[in-house]
Amino acid sequence: MEPFPAGGSVGGMRLGVLDVGSNTVHLLVMDAHQGARPLPAYSHKEELRLAEHLVDGDRLGEEGAARLGAFVREAARIAEDKGVEDLIAFATSAVRDAVNGEDVLAQIKADTRVDIQVLSGDDEARLTFLAVRRWFGWSSGRLLVADIGGGSLEIASGIDEEPDVAVSLPLGAGRLTRDWFTADPPGPEEVRALRRHVRTEIARTVGTIARYGRPDHAVATSKTFRQLARIAGAASSDEGPYVRRVLTHEDVVEWTARLATMPAARRAELPGVSAGRAAQLLAGAVVADAAMDLFELPVLEICPWALREGVILRRLDGLPMGRSRWPISKV
Repeated sequence: MEPFPAGGSVGGMRLGVLDVGSNTVHLLVMDAHQGARPLPAYSHKEELRLAEHLVDGDRLGEEGAARLGAFVREAARIAEDKGVEDLIAFATSAVRDAVNGEDVLAQIKADTRVDIQVLSGDDEARLTFLAVRRWFGWSSGRLLVADIGGGSLEIASGIDEEPDVAVSLPLGAGRLTRDWFTADPPGPEEVRALRRHVRTEIARTVGTIARYGRPDHAVATSKTFRQLARIAGAASSDEGPYVRRVLTHEDVVEWTARLATMPAARRAELPGVSAGRAAQLLAGAVVADAAMDLFELPVLEICPWALREGVILRRLDGLPMGRSRWPISKV
């Protein structure tokens, strides 16, 4: 559990965001006020690695479902203790891909009264784009935003708060590591095969996105991009969110080659790389390299806001979430 300095403003509200991701399940408590930036107040997370609990290829197994249910119960208790007024809960790729995902969430709702909505990949991209737009503002012009998650890659581009185009591809770092690598480190043939696959998938989207015009500002979010930027020399998280952090394609190419020769234990010794994410960093680097190359992006700026902040901002705006009304779980 990670306490933050107290923040917020009179007349605001304390919101909780429960993010059920492919790698990590994260409760973030934020003090929010319409028209002001949301301030983190408390964080509780656990690496459940739900994507690794898929059995028979596409079902969330009993162990994974039980661990998720236990975390949600704990999160609901913490949210109540912290004075959360509204708890917004959503799930992404791992639950979205599970054929029994809706059944698992229905049982959790019956047990905990926490209503977890499954976001589509496109809505992930749109909400992340909203967060990035609010962080950098209108002066950034046309934004292109890339986010590499555990299960999927999201890309969005636009000049407003709603992107002109948003796509989601099954190119998450965790998914690719499980599906394509059999050794630690993987052999050159496996890395080359993954590289071909990733580039083929991303290339199919280039025309769709590029026809809206070149971006004025290219931005990356997600743990994968942050870790790549950190090992390439960007400032550590200890220096705060307002330090400018960038990742160049030249550095990505260099580090992709270096990561391919390292076992996961060696990668975990690199600055900013956690032991839990080290195994999938190479696959994430392959995706980052392909995206930056195919979209001709020599540099990406790292944004500290992403999907969770987008969810909070949309909630504060009082607008529908995605294409359907967002269910709010009263704590």
